[in-house]
Amino acid sequence: MSRNDSKYFSTTKKGEIPELKEELNSQYKDKRKDAVKKVIAAMTVGKDVSSLFTDVVNCMQTENLELKKLVYLYLINYAKSQPDLAILAVNTFVKDSQDPNPLIRALAVRTMGCIRVDKITEYLCDPLQRCLKDDDPYVRKTAAICVAKLYDINAELVEDRGFLESLKDLISDNNPMVVANAVAALAEIQENNSRPIFEISSHTLSKLLTALNECTEWGQVFILDALSRYKAADAREAENIVERVTPRLQHANCAVVLSAVKMILLQMELITSTDVVRNLCKKMAPPLVTLLSAEPEIQYVALRNINLIVQRRPTILAHEIKVFFCKYNDPIYVKMEKLEIMIKLASDRNIDQVLLEFKEYATEVDVDFVRKAVRAIGCCAIKLERAAERCISVLLELIKIKVNYVVQEAIIVIKDIFRRYPNTYESIIATLCESLDTLDEPEAKASMIWIIGEYAERIDNADELLESFLESFPEEPAQVQLQLLTATVKLFLKKPTEGPQQMIQVVLNNATVETDNPDLRDRAYIYWRLLSTDPEAAKDVVLAEKPVITDDSNQLESSLLDDLLANIATLSSVYHKPPDVFVTRVLSSAQRTEDEDYVEGSETGFSESPANPANGPASSPSTARQSAPASATGALATPPSVAPVPDLLGDLMGMDNSIVPVDQPATPSGPPLPILLPASTGQGLQISAQLTRQDGQIFYSLLFENNTQVTLDGFMIQFNKNTFGVAAAEPLQVPQLQPGMSARTHLPMVTLQNMSQGPPSSLLQVAVKNNQQPVWYFNDKFLLHVFFTEDGRMERSSFLETWRSLPDSNEVSKDFPAIVIGSAEATLERLPASNMFFIAKRKNGNQDVFYFSAKLPRGIPFLIELTTVIGNPGVKCAIKSPSPEMSALFFEALETLLMG
Repeated sequence: MSRNDSKYFSTTKKGEIPELKEELNSQYKDKRKDAVKKVIAAMTVGKDVSSLFTDVVNCMQTENLELKKLVYLYLINYAKSQPDLAILAVNTFVKDSQDPNPLIRALAVRTMGCIRVDKITEYLCDPLQRCLKDDDPYVRKTAAICVAKLYDINAELVEDRGFLESLKDLISDNNPMVVANAVAALAEIQENNSRPIFEISSHTLSKLLTALNECTEWGQVFILDALSRYKAADAREAENIVERVTPRLQHANCAVVLSAVKMILLQMELITSTDVVRNLCKKMAPPLVTLLSAEPEIQYVALRNINLIVQRRPTILAHEIKVFFCKYNDPIYVKMEKLEIMIKLASDRNIDQVLLEFKEYATEVDVDFVRKAVRAIGCCAIKLERAAERCISVLLELIKIKVNYVVQEAIIVIKDIFRRYPNTYESIIATLCESLDTLDEPEAKASMIWIIGEYAERIDNADELLESFLESFPEEPAQVQLQLLTATVKLFLKKPTEGPQQMIQVVLNNATVETDNPDLRDRAYIYWRLLSTDPEAAKDVVLAEKPVITDDSNQLESSLLDDLLANIATLSSVYHKPPDVFVTRVLSSAQRTEDEDYVEGSETGFSESPANPANGPASSPSTARQSAPASATGALATPPSVAPVPDLLGDLMGMDNSIVPVDQPATPSGPPLPILLPASTGQGLQISAQLTRQDGQIFYSLLFENNTQVTLDGFMIQFNKNTFGVAAAEPLQVPQLQPGMSARTHLPMVTLQNMSQGPPSSLLQVAVKNNQQPVWYFNDKFLLHVFFTEDGRMERSSFLETWRSLPDSNEVSKDFPAIVIGSAEATLERLPASNMFFIAKRKNGNQDVFYFSAKLPRGIPFLIELTTVIGNPGVKCAIKSPSPEMSALFFEALETLLMG
């Protein structure tokens, strides 16, 4: 529609549909054309004009290309809601696919591919087969994309009719745009298929390289992405490919440039000649620099990609650090990325100008940017030993400015510098101590306290400085309290005089009697026991030499970096996450229906109403669960009061054994459950139960066994307050239990509903009653991994950043001397099933160190480090979490998981 067609969007009167119907059936062509434009305008603004389907389809029989396009647009929009009527258009489609005009042929095939109606799909095959071999390249390239659309609708049909082979034949087409579209279609099909469908051979390679120079910019992107997945046979072939692709670096389109860089980087891994690699690095620098002259949004994307590139090939931009200096009008997100890259490119050669920049940034007005700049100075000091002294000089100059947040950030990074270079720069401590009164942030306070405690013997008034912090000990955050406790113990061990002795008494008393933080209390008791029994042992523990830290916070793990470099110029390289982390595959309709069977947000809380009517049996558990979500409001439906109907299908297939005699062997419907209420205690009623997690939902699996002489019914259940607020999401569904019968059910649970106060506990207190017996009380014990959520996987960079951001006081460790990890592979397969996700692995001497992440509800992360010698007894586990009080519960769960 042209710009003059805006009149069709103006409001029309009430009789719009009848009038349009009349105009669509007019004998005048112009009137019909105007009517279709009005229909499209109404459709565009959200009006329902589906009742005109038949009348619009009648207008398809026209030679006017503009009118035909409008009708096809209408069909694409309404065919899914009118599949039976859409078949009326099939004959016209087939006829148009043989029209002398190539534009009409292509239009027909494109539209048929966009109409996702199964009934039409089979009619599409013959016209598509013809168009794939059409004389006109425009029709062929349109048909190539249509194959990918058809594959998404019916993959089996595409393979049976040989469309994939036809698509592969188009790669040898003499038209470069046809080649590009064929590559794009095959790549899309390959993404949704696990078996290899599109593999580049040496013959195909030359065809793609030839087409690369002649097709449009987006065609070049598709071809370059395909070439990046090709593994060259040897270094010589890799050099030839790179030589043919290098001219693409000069392209005006940023996507083409980044795709070419990706392809060259991947092929460079096979090139052995250092001269060739050096020349390629020189050639890649100018186009990457040029990207930084674009608008801020493109700059940001380029910077995120460059961040990855310089981690693998820092020499590419080693001499171009000035282009990453921040401009006054750069958006904050661009400035932050430039800082990250400047840290990576900082070297002994350019550190002076880099520090001048960082110092300038530290006087800016944006607080977050200033903090990042100060941290960047600290990172450079840790990274470059020769430049550490210059970095500290800059930090001291910034401290003298007396800007509160700058001073506090400087103290935090100086603490890390002390840990990197012990006994080297302690002369500046006096300057730091002058700023004690300005500290109000927990991390800065904790860092300063650590410095005072670590170097107490060199600070004359260390006891006075710590005493000033102790006045507010009960009100301080946990990380400050933990550092104060440790620093006071260090002071006492280094200066066992009367002053520190009184301080240690006050601190230990506050940390054991006046606090409700279990981590602080436990550490205080350990120190107390050490100091009271063996002061020398306490010195060995508390004053032990600490390992020197290294700066790897800005480096990605090698395997993750490889994955991201293979995805340069995609969202993956912007997020710095592999595609499978944020791209979810589309579920089939059967899976979706299954996932929607559970109603979330139930307000029932505890199951206090009877599971069954007092005078009538209920349906089987499986029947009740399936009928529960049927209510449109999301409330749980009550089970019908009718006699249970045997599930013959389930019984024949061995899928349902909810009611079986106790003494009759039966295929269990799940793993054996621990007995919580034995028959001897429950007057013949035996209850086995356990909390489990399935498909992201927590269930309480229960097995009821009636060993009495009477029928039991009217079962109810209630849970006492507990650490995770576990409660029933719906009433308990248990059928009448005849003597000698058993019933198993899975009760959906909710969390954070019924939380108890006090320290975390794995205790779950349960009450169950029925109409014939008194209330039975029993205790269950849940394992923490049941609550680990499915979104607990972290990237290595996020893992390192989170580990570093959490204070050392949040780290808790425990030894498991009896556990043997016989196979690393088996462990790595077992733990993810409980939502403990593998992050990385490294060697430490003869030991293997594994890192995992997990997450509790409300987004509480657990960072886990397992150290062991494969095949030998003994596993050490260290965890860091914002909630260290959960550590004891975690260790119980881990021991169960590792013992398998």
